[in-house]
Amino acid sequence: MCRVAGAPPRILPPLALMLLAALQQAPIKATCEDMSCKTGFPEDVHSAVVSRSVHGGQPLLNVRFQSCDGNKKIHFGSSEPEDFRVGEDGVVYAERSFQLSAEPTEFVVSAQDKETQQEWQMRVKLTPEPSFTGASEKDQRKIEEVIFPWQQYKHSSPLKRQKRDWVIPPINLPENSKGPFPQELVRIRSDRDKSLSLRYSVTGPGADQPPTGIFIINPISGQLSVTKPLDREQIASFHLRAHAVDVNGNQVENPIDIVINVIDMNDNRPEFLHQVWNGTVPEGSKPGTYVMTVTAIDADDPNTQNGMLRYRILSQAPSSPSPNMFTINNETGDIITVAAGLDREKVQQYTLIIQATDMEGNPTYGLSNTATAVIAVTDVNDNPPEFTAMTFYGEVPENRVDVIVANLTVTDKDQPHTPAWNAMYRMTGGDPTGRFTILTDPNSNDGLVTVVKPIDFETNRMFVLTVAAENQVPLAKGIQHPPQSTATVSITVIDVNESPYFVPNPKLVRQEEGLLAGSMLTTFTAQDPDRYMQQTSLRYSKLSDPANWLKIDPVNGQITTTAVLDRESIYVQNNMYNATFLASDNGIPPMSGTGTLQIYLLDINDNAPQVHPKEATTCETLQPNAINITAVDPDIDPNAGPFAFELPDTPASIKRNWTIVRISGDHAQLSLRIRFLEAGIYDVPIVITDSGNPHASSTSLLKVKVCQCDLNGDCTDVDRIVGAGLGTGAIIAILLCIIILLILVLMFVVWMKRRDKERQAKQLLIDPEDDVRDNILKYDEEGGGEEDQDYDLSQLQQPDTVEPDAIKPVGIRRLDERPIHAEPQYPVRSAAPHPGDIGDFINEGLKAADNDPTAPPYDSLLVFDYEGSGSTAGSLSSLNSSSSGGEQDYDYLNDWGPRFKKLADMYGGGDD
Repeated sequence: MCRVAGAPPRILPPLALMLLAALQQAPIKATCEDMSCKTGFPEDVHSAVVSRSVHGGQPLLNVRFQSCDGNKKIHFGSSEPEDFRVGEDGVVYAERSFQLSAEPTEFVVSAQDKETQQEWQMRVKLTPEPSFTGASEKDQRKIEEVIFPWQQYKHSSPLKRQKRDWVIPPINLPENSKGPFPQELVRIRSDRDKSLSLRYSVTGPGADQPPTGIFIINPISGQLSVTKPLDREQIASFHLRAHAVDVNGNQVENPIDIVINVIDMNDNRPEFLHQVWNGTVPEGSKPGTYVMTVTAIDADDPNTQNGMLRYRILSQAPSSPSPNMFTINNETGDIITVAAGLDREKVQQYTLIIQATDMEGNPTYGLSNTATAVIAVTDVNDNPPEFTAMTFYGEVPENRVDVIVANLTVTDKDQPHTPAWNAMYRMTGGDPTGRFTILTDPNSNDGLVTVVKPIDFETNRMFVLTVAAENQVPLAKGIQHPPQSTATVSITVIDVNESPYFVPNPKLVRQEEGLLAGSMLTTFTAQDPDRYMQQTSLRYSKLSDPANWLKIDPVNGQITTTAVLDRESIYVQNNMYNATFLASDNGIPPMSGTGTLQIYLLDINDNAPQVHPKEATTCETLQPNAINITAVDPDIDPNAGPFAFELPDTPASIKRNWTIVRISGDHAQLSLRIRFLEAGIYDVPIVITDSGNPHASSTSLLKVKVCQCDLNGDCTDVDRIVGAGLGTGAIIAILLCIIILLILVLMFVVWMKRRDKERQAKQLLIDPEDDVRDNILKYDEEGGGEEDQDYDLSQLQQPDTVEPDAIKPVGIRRLDERPIHAEPQYPVRSAAPHPGDIGDFINEGLKAADNDPTAPPYDSLLVFDYEGSGSTAGSLSSLNSSSSGGEQDYDYLNDWGPRFKKLADMYGGGDD
């Protein structure tokens, strides 16, 4: 094997590409190997120089492994897989980004045959290159390379042709370069350009892929250049591939990978993730207590000083109790306490100004930025609650519950409405029966002493309670105060008028039914719990007595009956009758209590059994004609069943036609005795006797409808039988309808009579405005005179005696009736005879009136009533219709009012 360093390009192998770095790249070493073959790594230790900053995925070098058998499948591995990875082509890549230390970094690369599991190893030593300070060629150092060839067999010959690949060291280019542009970087050249006309090109992001146009290459000379400044914060490295083809586009060399690393410059300030950071720390925390972490980021390379940040606290407000209560870890940004004395009751919040500076905190060259850290001092329970008084007072009326009797007030310096401030109260003495409880008001933190069980003044007049108050959480360690505070609560019980109560309540009395009215049943009295109040005795009254059977003595509470007690009453349920009584006192205010008397009524045999149902239907033939009946008795055992059923001796037709057989204690069967009984309705009396002592019996009528039946035993002439005989219910319904109809007719007659009387009264009782003289009365046609009418003239005859005005009852008098007043006494004229003819009667009356000096000046007979004093119309005798004619003046009718307007229009209209 021979090694050529710095040889002219003409001696390079035809498959190699030369990378000539203009002012940056040193001559590259080439390695050749003779035709001898030995499987394994060519050397045990391989050294290489790489940049100090290594990026994840960055190719570092090629390892060369020689295989004498081209069919072997070799797998490469690394002893530091978390840092380095070896590809199948032998290229060593950085697995992560890191900074190489000044000392060489060593690791082992292994090669293993997948079939035989044979393994070969080689130690690799990486040495960091000096920092890049310029573009001078003499300051550049060559990167030693390790070539990993691959074999190609021809015609199965044991001779192998070895192809050599090149790994170009990364090109480091600082960001933000000021040019001039385009700026030349390297020159790519093939040794075949002597005999062929070649064309060079580059591909990859930054060349022909976005962002395009950053790197260009001269296709003739192979000069690679950058066209504008680079920004590492946008793209930290570029991976390009260089190609060499002939004029026909045929590839003459394998592509070369070119890596261009953008060197970081300190062009970005640190930026905090938040401008304001909020944290908390408990009060009383010891020095070294962690508070919070602030974080800033720098867009520059974090593996260089440009991105290495340092933190510090610029100021603290307030500065009590010490101006340096906190410190910060300059690398991590952790804030911790460095002094004791944090007290929330004195300082509730601290404000820190935090500064982050790059260049490892260098104040001269580093860039910095600030943020605010707000640290709230949280409360801990370092102050117990304290009562504001040693003794509290309250009062409560007896028998009252859910009443607040006292408010217990406490003070607590801890933060309100936190577990360290919330108070809990408990009673430590004075309430053995648990009549009180203490609730906490969530708003005021007061203790509310509440009554939960009734208190009797006659038993307890005062309570003295001992209470304690403590927080929901225990006191913090190291606090010297006692954990709780105690006080005394004095509660006075107020006597009130209490309701009387019956003893016992309810009271049960067992009594046989049938107790007669006026019998003393029992005594039901109440007691008054108010022993210390001066009150009269209690008064009793009845509150509820559904059947109105009882009464109670208002003084001594003795209960007597007012009616016979009946167990079968609808007001008795399960033999029990309930009545409620009231006991009242005369206190202020008056109070009353109720008591229930329960009367358990014992049954006696006071009810005879009855037949059920009351009606039945049977056929007129002997078969089938059985009727099932049941005996019903309101009484209970032993005064009920079993019952005895029999038919009476009279009338004789009952036993002749019917027979009855008992089939059970409560049931019997009635059937025909004869072979045929004519269809119809029959009343069959049945005597039923119960088992009581003494026995009670009754005769019940069973209405049996005998009908013609079909073969199935069903009646076929039920309608005819029903029409022939009506039941009791139908007869009662008909009678009720008749009575209702008669009542309606009677009411109609009475109403008609009252209507006639009211009409007559209206005609007699006329208001002054309805005076008949002011109205036009319309009369019916009178016919042809008296001769063609059949009148009873006896009605016009003068009565024998005239009732004196003095005895006429005082009441409503007609307006046209003669007024009652004292008149001069004149001789009474003789009564006129009783003529049979009306004409004679009138003539006789005229003569008597003409001869009677006491007759009033009216042209009327004495038998008519007085029609009033005076008339503007004058006497009827003065009207001479035959001579009045058109000369009569009727204008005065206009003065008589609206009632005579029609007459005024008819007669007072003049010529019209």
